[in-house]
Amino acid sequence: MKYCLLFSIVLSLFSMTAGAQERGRLTGKVLSESAEPLENVQINLLNSSYQTKTSGDGIFSFPAVPYGSYILSVSKRGYSETTRIVNINAEVVELEILLSSEGERLKEVVVTAQKREELIQEIPLSITSLSYENVKQSQIQNSNDLTAVSPNLYASDPGDRRTVTSIRGIVTTSYDPAIATYIDGVNQYNLDTYITQLFDIERIEVLRGPQGTLYGRNAMGGVINIITREPQKETTVFGEATRGNYTQQRYIGGIRTPLGEKLFFGAAGLYEEREGFYTNEFTGSTYDDQENFSGNYYLKYLFSPTWNATLNLKHFTAENEGAFPLNMGIEAALENPYTLNQNQLSTMKDNTFNTSLVIDHKGQNLNFSSQTAYQHNYRYYENPIDADFSPLDAISIINDYGNDWNTVEVVTQEFRLSSPRGPGRDLEWTAGTYMFYQESPVKQATHFGEDAGLLGSEETNFSLINTTEATGKGIAFFGQLNYQVTDKLGLIAGLRYDHEYKRQSVLGEYQRDSDTEPMFEYQPDTTATATFNAFSPKAGLTYDLSEENLVFLTYSRGFRAGGLTPLSADPTQPPLYEYKPEFSNNYEIGTKNSFLENKLLVNATVFYTEVTDVQVPTLVIPDGVIVTRNTGKLTSKGLEVELKALLTPGLELSYDLGYTDAGYESLLIAQDGEEVNLEDNKQIYTPEVTSMLALQYKSNLGLNENWEFTARAEWKYLGEQYFDLANNLRQEPYSLYNGNIGVSYRDIKLMLWGRNIFDKEYISYGYNFGAVHLGNPATLGVTLSFEI
Repeated sequence: MKYCLLFSIVLSLFSMTAGAQERGRLTGKVLSESAEPLENVQINLLNSSYQTKTSGDGIFSFPAVPYGSYILSVSKRGYSETTRIVNINAEVVELEILLSSEGERLKEVVVTAQKREELIQEIPLSITSLSYENVKQSQIQNSNDLTAVSPNLYASDPGDRRTVTSIRGIVTTSYDPAIATYIDGVNQYNLDTYITQLFDIERIEVLRGPQGTLYGRNAMGGVINIITREPQKETTVFGEATRGNYTQQRYIGGIRTPLGEKLFFGAAGLYEEREGFYTNEFTGSTYDDQENFSGNYYLKYLFSPTWNATLNLKHFTAENEGAFPLNMGIEAALENPYTLNQNQLSTMKDNTFNTSLVIDHKGQNLNFSSQTAYQHNYRYYENPIDADFSPLDAISIINDYGNDWNTVEVVTQEFRLSSPRGPGRDLEWTAGTYMFYQESPVKQATHFGEDAGLLGSEETNFSLINTTEATGKGIAFFGQLNYQVTDKLGLIAGLRYDHEYKRQSVLGEYQRDSDTEPMFEYQPDTTATATFNAFSPKAGLTYDLSEENLVFLTYSRGFRAGGLTPLSADPTQPPLYEYKPEFSNNYEIGTKNSFLENKLLVNATVFYTEVTDVQVPTLVIPDGVIVTRNTGKLTSKGLEVELKALLTPGLELSYDLGYTDAGYESLLIAQDGEEVNLEDNKQIYTPEVTSMLALQYKSNLGLNENWEFTARAEWKYLGEQYFDLANNLRQEPYSLYNGNIGVSYRDIKLMLWGRNIFDKEYISYGYNFGAVHLGNPATLGVTLSFEI
């Protein structure tokens, strides 16, 4: 990978010296509706590094802008954001822009879903975007809070702060996700390297349906694209303090500042802790107490107005005193909620470090981007963790063998070329290559204690030690183009080719508690390899009924990588079994519409998906090891509706509805010593309905512009869903209510908030062996924040 980085830098420096471009000067003046000049208006030329703010007389200027067509974004607090198409085709281009008061029209949302800045209503994708303000208003603090914020999206915590996600019935059920997550453009390779805490967020985009062409492996259900806030040309200091029940504490602080004319720095930190929601009857104390610290750091250098490099570092350190607070069975969990009885007490420690270097060029004829990333995770239990979920000294898991084990390291490299974005271009294209290398050495023991005989073990006081050393590497080539055939009709075509190689070695050892070394190997050191290849095409049509109304029809193929099964203590599950990739064919037709001068948005999609070679996971107990087999065919069909309306100035309504009918046409699994076909069973972790209705009000209540009062109410409804393939673990439909009220004066804001206000008890996650994890109870708090 170091050669990839060197090649990227050399290519970048060469390109910077190649070719002169014609340039023009863009100047403008921003006025209010009463023709008053507006100061400190943020002006951005999308898909470029050009950004500035207006002076006291409302004037802004960009010198030496390469000729071309751009989208100009104009925003200021207290006013409605707007965009303007700008053609730079002369030495001087002058503009005059009027900004209307905030609350008189809906915001024009810009996204990077197709790896370029575009208006969300103009791209043929089923996509939801949450802005910085949306995230704050909804008190979204980690990825598990994203359930139902986008139609047919379900996200849940399995008990260890990871996030398991489902979109349209396509579910992440193993360490190879089915929903890809990108943070600042970096693919979070698997669940271990993924930092779930959300803070200092600029935008969250949820793309529904396969996104293989541009996003690649493991994006067959969709993509969650998280973008944090970058440093700007003015110094900004911000902070936030939250206190709540369960002794919740959450503190955020940061700065974004220039270090000269071309170098910019940004840093943000998050510290949070809380008591556990659960009580352990064995000790009489709280269980699942959590404490964590996260950091996000930027360093950005502008070589020129069209070339820049960004170095980003992220880290996450967490301690969880009582991971996996589980109850055996739904009845037991709901009869005595948030109570358990376990004798093995341990602290789970999680350490994640991610870094990336991006070199980016926005040119008149060609855009270039190189991204090099490194991800590292080390997770272990300080003491053995309870695996029988009872006060018995029966079964526990040990994995503290030093930091050479139970780590994940991943290096990725992407090179991408694309045509410049701009109105008036009939052909737009993106092409590139993506490479990765991954190592994952895992060592853990399943310990059978003094009471193991009560659970059927023939022996007691011994351990089965499983060692797995896995490596993987791959390369992909991708391309996608959008061609405007006529003023109204457009074509979409894309293709991606993935090639992957995996190697895995396993070793199983038996050790008595009285011995210092293992007595013998019950599974000799064995190695296997596997190679996978996949083509992921995409095709589509778009038709503009008018400037405000779009219809699109697309076909896309999804791909989730295959692999090799790990070693477990179950002799019926042999290790190093090669399971194949999982493929899907997805068809959808959608429409995007803006009415009443952008005061009403209505988007809708109908989809149908077929999945073959379904990777069916089986959690082997007590090891906690997932064994995967290709043994099913799944179909998923449904619809999605997104509506936003400005009811009156300052009062906004949003409503998201998703319906998914996902079931197996065939599903062969082992049950009670026999193979049974669970055809017609429903997909797991897939609510039949997701619905969210929200009302947001903002006003100064007749006071001066320094004051602002806000109120928000949310109603989430989740339909029937199942947590095991046999459909024995069922959660009936339920509703959750969230809300907040806030007041701000200038740059300081005080907010009172609540989530699950009526303390609904429900199952958020379940395991196939019967253990379940409850969703969070009512959490209430107050947040004080500032940004100056």
